[in-house]
Amino acid sequence: MTKAEVIVEISNKTGIDKADVSASLEAFFTVVKASLANGENVYVRGFGSFVVKHRKEKIGRIISKNEPVVIPSHNVPSFKPAKVFVERVKSSSMNKEN
Repeated sequence: MTKAEVIVEISNKTGIDKADVSASLEAFFTVVKASLANGENVYVRGFGSFVVKHRKEKIGRIISKNEPVVIPSHNVPSFKPAKVFVERVKSSSMNKEN
């Protein structure tokens, strides 16, 4: 499902204009990105957590040259789904198999 399809789905279910839904969704993404860039996690109860994970410095390899290269420590954004969310996805996949 694309972002445009999500916007249409939300608009259809709520009766809110697509432009307003799009603006709200973009605002949500902006807030999440800004929070993570500032090192703050975002928790959405029943859905999941957008968190910043720290990766340690490590040695990688340039395969074509077979040379080691140092990959510096850095932060990466990550999403951890809520238990309720995981259970719902698991149960829906089991229903499709039957």
